[in-house]
Formats: sequence, C-alpha cells, structure tokens
Amino acid sequence: MLRKIKIFFGRVRTMSFRTMFSIIDQIHDELGQAKIVTLIDMIICAVTANIGYLDYHVFGFAKVKGAKRKTFMTMNENLSLVRQVNNPDDFKIFDNKVLFFEHFGEFTGRGFLNLEGKTADDLRKFCEGKNVVFAKQTETFGGQGITREPVSPDTDYTELFRRLTENRQYLIEDAIVQHSKMNELYSGSVNTLRMVTLVNNQNEPHFMYALIRMGQKGAKVDNISSGGMYAPVNADGIITHAAFCDKEGFCHDIHPTSGTKLVGFEIPYFKEAVELVKKAALVVPGMRYIGWDIAITENGPILVEGNNFPSYDMVQNYRHRDGDEGIKAKFEEVMGIKL
Repeated sequence: MLRKIKIFFGRVRTMSFRTMFSIIDQIHDELGQAKIVTLIDMIICAVTANIGYLDYHVFGFAKVKGAKRKTFMTMNENLSLVRQVNNPDDFKIFDNKVLFFEHFGEFTGRGFLNLEGKTADDLRKFCEGKNVVFAKQTETFGGQGITREPVSPDTDYTELFRRLTENRQYLIEDAIVQHSKMNELYSGSVNTLRMVTLVNNQNEPHFMYALIRMGQKGAKVDNISSGGMYAPVNADGIITHAAFCDKEGFCHDIHPTSGTKLVGFEIPYFKEAVELVKKAALVVPGMRYIGWDIAITENGPILVEGNNFPSYDMVQNYRHRDGDEGIKAKFEEVMGIKL
C-alpha cells in the first residue's frame, strides 16, 4: 500500500487538474453522476489500483464497479509485461526506423534507402521512375518528422539531399499505395491496422487484438495524436463499433470525410495480416510483446512499423466494449501468469 501511495503522489505532481476536472464534467454530463462522487472514486482508484483519471474515463469506471475493475489491464501492468518479455537491448530495432527495415525487410513490401553515408546521386538513383517518396526522421513517432516528397527527372537532387539530411530525414521509403477498399474509409492517408502480438513462454506467437486507424478532414496521417480516429476490428476483420476520436471526444458511425458507414466494414486481407504479424513476432526473439502497424495493399498486407510499448488503453475503451470487462484475462491466459 505504501508503494501505491508513493506512486499516487508522484502522479499528482505531474497531473493536469484542468484536464481531470474537464473529465469529471464530461462524466457528469453523460451519466448525471455527482461530481464529488466521481472525484472521490477517482482518488480511490488512483490509490488502490494506480489507475489515473484518464484511464478512469477511457475504461468507463464511472459505470464499471467492484471486482470487474480488476479485469482491466492498467498502465503499470502493461509496463510490467513489457519489462518481463521485451529485452531493452533490442528496443533500438523498433525505435530506429532504418534498423527496423533492415530486420523486417521481407515483410515491408517496399524499398528504402538510408541516406547516412550516401550522396545526392544515390538519392537520384533510388527515385528513378517514381513520382513520390516519403522521407522520415529515424527516431520519431506519432507521424512527426515525415514529409511527402514529389520527385521527377527535373528534381534538384542536390538541394533535396541537402534539405533532407539537414532535417535528419535519413530514411527514404517508397510510397505505400493502399487497397482501393481502404480508400473508401478515407483516401487522404494510409489507414493502418494496429495489431498486437504476444509470444508465450513456449515461443508460440499469439494475435491479441486489432484496431483500425483512420485519418480525417484533410489529414495526411492516421495517427491518433494528429486527430485520427480508431475503431475495434474483430477476428474476422470486421469493424464492430463506431470510430472514436480522442481530440474531438466523440464517436463517428459514419466517417465525417468519406461518408462511409464504419460498423460492418470488412478489412481486406485481414486473415493474411494476422499471419504476417505472427511470423514477424518471431524475428527478434528478445521482443515478445509488440504492436504492429499494418497497411493493406492490393497485393496483401505489409508491415509499416513496430512498437515495443503496445498501448493498453484504446482496446479497453468503454465506447467499444459490449460488456464491463477488460483484456487482462486474455493476456494472463497466454502467458500463464497473473499480471
């Protein structure tokens, strides 16, 4: 208990009271629950279970009571699992986009060039016959440090090389052309699946869950931090619930830009995507718990990138659940341990 109290006060020092009270207001508007009741319950959850006010809201704990709260994977439990099964020495493979391509090239379905140690002529040769490439900083996330670069025989490659290297955009990739059906969701970005795998102690890869992420309203990326939306996808590749947008704070049954009905939409090549991530999960033996970003092309699924700290909160969003239980039991069953 003393440790939990220390963690609680550590969080108090970094929390945003404005955000917390805004969440309390939202819960009051949604459920009519007295604000003081929500505040007290939040404090109890923070002290006894290390659940912060953000997770309290995402998990829907204003409606989930008693023992069912223990079925949810918390931030600390997720971090504990990462520490148990992922080797920090291998984090660099997933943190550095160039190293990721070098290890997982057979699954990426596209060419790449590392500009470090290269010349403007190397860049020109890579871009021959292409209309566009993507330039990325090697150690960023959330869609940051990425630019779309139109190229042609008239491109000044000396100037392009200078600009990209000065901006530390050393990774140059072929553009991903997504499946025409994925364009129906939203054609302005590549709409990726977030698929999570966990390799158990018998070295068996398990597919844990999938979410689909979509851009909207002119955005060029589908990242949640950039205003994208996400929705759960079942084992048959079907979107089961309306898409939620963190920045807006509400769900969309119909995509606000494309007008596509989301619930019931079938992701093409989904079963092939499951097989792909299960194979990729065995490439780096020291990394057993991974969140994969998968794009769907006309020829099948391809790997975009991997994340060594998979999220635990989006898959437990109360707006996407049909019941009052979280995902912890599924992870415990695969690993044969109590989190």
